[in-house]
Amino acid sequence: MSAEPITTSSRSGRTVDIPGWWRNGVIYQVYVRSFQDSNGDGIGDLGGVRARLPYLRSLGVDGIWLNPFYASPQHDHGYDVSDHLAVHHEFGDLADFDRLVHDAHRLDIRVIVDVVPNHCSIEHPWFTAAVAAGPGSPERLRFHFADGTGDHGELPPNNWRSVFGGPAWRRISEPDGSPGQWYLHSFAPEQADFNWRHPDVVEHFEEVLRFWFDRGVDGLRIDVAHGLHKREGLPDHEFAIDDELTGDPVNPYAWNQPEVHDVWRSWRILAEEYTEETGRERMLVGEVGVLDAGELAAYQRPDELHQSFFFEFLRTPWDADSLSQVIDRGLETVAAHDSPVAWVLNNHDMPRSVTRYGGGAPGVTAGDVDLGLTRGRAAALLMLALPGSVYLYQGEELGLPEVTDLPDDVLRDPMFRRTDGARRGRDGCRVPLPWASGQDSFGFCPPGTQTPTWLPQPDWFDYYTVDRQLESGESMLQLYREAIALRHRVPALSSGGFRWLPTEPGVLGFTRGDGFACIVNCSPRPVCPPPGARLLLGSDPEVGDKLPPDSAAWFLLEEIS
Repeated sequence: MSAEPITTSSRSGRTVDIPGWWRNGVIYQVYVRSFQDSNGDGIGDLGGVRARLPYLRSLGVDGIWLNPFYASPQHDHGYDVSDHLAVHHEFGDLADFDRLVHDAHRLDIRVIVDVVPNHCSIEHPWFTAAVAAGPGSPERLRFHFADGTGDHGELPPNNWRSVFGGPAWRRISEPDGSPGQWYLHSFAPEQADFNWRHPDVVEHFEEVLRFWFDRGVDGLRIDVAHGLHKREGLPDHEFAIDDELTGDPVNPYAWNQPEVHDVWRSWRILAEEYTEETGRERMLVGEVGVLDAGELAAYQRPDELHQSFFFEFLRTPWDADSLSQVIDRGLETVAAHDSPVAWVLNNHDMPRSVTRYGGGAPGVTAGDVDLGLTRGRAAALLMLALPGSVYLYQGEELGLPEVTDLPDDVLRDPMFRRTDGARRGRDGCRVPLPWASGQDSFGFCPPGTQTPTWLPQPDWFDYYTVDRQLESGESMLQLYREAIALRHRVPALSSGGFRWLPTEPGVLGFTRGDGFACIVNCSPRPVCPPPGARLLLGSDPEVGDKLPPDSAAWFLLEEIS
């Protein structure tokens, strides 16, 4: 529910080279494969993203982040890159990419692309050359090849586990056909880890960065930014569990090595070089999988990454005390180096927030969808009111729940196969988006397309289509549009100010700048807003004199001039 519109500063006149746009930006993650199909093959592509730019502009986002669209065998849907300087044929070509960047900039939307520096496809020319060259060759030094243990080298070189399940090593056949060395893969066996101590790897990724910066991208999202370097000698992990389903995310020898910070310092220098030469800012945002907020903050020192995703917020349950504690940790640690927190509720690797908040789980149950939607609406207002930037995942603005009941035979995530089905994987949050009610593929494919979507869409997607939600003033989509517009218009939401308000148990309340307040009711009972507050926007139609359970609202505590 929203009150009458207010008239303050508008977005008109902004340009793509405003310094620090990302500090308070709203960035929309585009999982290209599932966003919009433009050619009728059932797979989203760059042409589809370009066609939907007006939708993203109307949503009000400042930038888009494109998941990998590079040449790839698609064993891990693009995160197994075979050519970092080419577009995968299913997504288009470089000309399509250039047109997308041009049109996005014309609409004042920045473009961030995903870079995958920890590993590459085993079909990458470097890896195929390494296998062909044999043990001890210079080509193998670009990766982590090692002899096996056991009497005949039949056991892996160490006890590290893959994040996708099973050992982190695979044995190859040598050029003469004999059983040979093993190579390290922290994720799927089709993804070989680079050896970042080799100068060729360092130089190659400098070329990759320059290639995409030269094409006009505004930033890079860095996959597995805590990876890259491994401990010298690749020692056994003393606390590894042989039968665990996935790798230990805190393996002290595989992740978060001190040398990785040198990589980000060099990349920051390169990004600053482009910023100075072109007058348009280039930024770096990292996927940093460390569990301690203080360690995460170290990646955002002034000469390293501009930002890193604050995943702890995503993992926090719907509980006022837990949410306030995680917000404090973010603001007191991540933001300590004058780098804003990058808040996130959803992404392509996690079950959707509507399902999480409703108690559901992939492959188990959808949970209470109505409860999840109610809490998801409130969580959106909470996140969009916090100081820092916000990263949305496509479909989040539609309130899409996780598709929890995909048949086993359609699942494509390597995690499902590597764990023998014990983990359902991430396909449930990657189902192609529903755009239009009553149409084949809900408008994801062009009219008349006979090819099915790469993952099947459930019939209930019809309820969540964009066109339906645009017709409803109280839809999730309209809530996101109103909230993002207010975020740009209310000066207090562009400030760095933040102060907690005293509240009753189960309720969060804080102010930003002069006169703005956000109240979040996580309790099972209605609560009153601050005295004299004027409602700007509520997550629930019943917000007014009281906030119902599991709702949130924005208020003005005094008039904005």
